[in-house]
Amino acid sequence: MNTVLSTPDVRHYSYAVAWSADDQEYAATVAEFPSLSWLDADQDAALAGLRTLVGEVVDDLVESGEPVPASFGERRFSGEFRLRTTPDMHRWLTIAAARQGVSLNRYVNSLLSRG
Repeated sequence: MNTVLSTPDVRHYSYAVAWSADDQEYAATVAEFPSLSWLDADQDAALAGLRTLVGEVVDDLVESGEPVPASFGERRFSGEFRLRTTPDMHRWLTIAAARQGVSLNRYVNSLLSRG
């Protein structure tokens, strides 16, 4: 996990707000802190409540000298990740890529971009 030493701007984190049928309220979540959420009957209030909570958690982490997660928007990504699959799937993908006349990497990227 990438971390920062200074206090980040909590508005830069990756927030989402969705209706929770189980709770009958809006649930705000933040990707960088998966254990945190905030429920409210009002969608905007759910986001505001979570932003306040994240700010408090970040302040506590900074105060105690613990690492603070960097926002996904500010992290640097290499563009590479490893994927494990079965030998049969590897074979199938390699054949499909060859039929398309492209590398396996390019073929898998085209499949992922359709997602």
